[in-house]
Formats: sequence, structure tokens, C-alpha cells
Amino acid sequence: MDFPGPGFLGLGLFDKQSFMSDLDVQIPTTFDPFADANAEDSGAGGKEYVHIRIQQRNGRKSLTTVQGLKKEFSYNKILKDLKKEFCCNGTVVQDPELGQVIQLQGDQRKNVSTFLVQAGIVKKDNIKIHGF
Repeated sequence: MDFPGPGFLGLGLFDKQSFMSDLDVQIPTTFDPFADANAEDSGAGGKEYVHIRIQQRNGRKSLTTVQGLKKEFSYNKILKDLKKEFCCNGTVVQDPELGQVIQLQGDQRKNVSTFLVQAGIVKKDNIKIHGF
């Protein structure tokens, strides 16, 4: 296949106007990677998750936090049962952003999730366990 010589633009065979109009360039729109997460947080038919997290304290000490329980539950009664069941200490903390949060001493993530499911407080699909 022979290409025209160096003067092919000057001959009118391939002028700049027709070249630019032949290209169908689509400029990508802005992509928001957090659009799905923001839609879930809006509460429009989304699930209400119970988040069970672990926080590392000093050394081997750790703290398990439970947040997202429904407001109609008595946090103090749930805490009392958790403390008795797992032989650990705990407290209910009032957070301005998150509301009431249950804190337990030690890594109790698996224990708390099974307890909440067996007690009928939360369905297993609505529990998210965070941490290492």
C-alpha cells in the first residue's frame, strides 16, 4: 500500500476540516466512584446495617464497638446481656455523629454478631464486621 508523498495535505486529498469531522471523539463524563455508597447512605430503601468494629488500644488491648442498632432497643439491656454472656466489661457511649455506641472490652466481633442473630435483634445479612 503506497502512501502519498510529503505533500499530501497540500494536494487537498486529506484536508484538516474533513479529518477532524470524521473522528467521533467522546469526551468521558466525570465519574464518581462513591456514587453507589452515597446512594446507599441516603436511606432511600437501603438496608440499615449494624457495624461491629475493633479498635486497637495500647499493646494487646482492644475494644469492640457496635453501632447502628435500632433506636427502639434498650441499649443498656443489650449491654447487660453481652457483658454477662462474654464475661467482659462494657459501656454505652453517646456519640454526636453516630448516636449510641456499645463498647466492649476485647475482641468480641464474632461473639457479638452471633449473639445479635440468635437473640433476633438483627438479621445476619444486616451485620457488617470490620477490622483486621
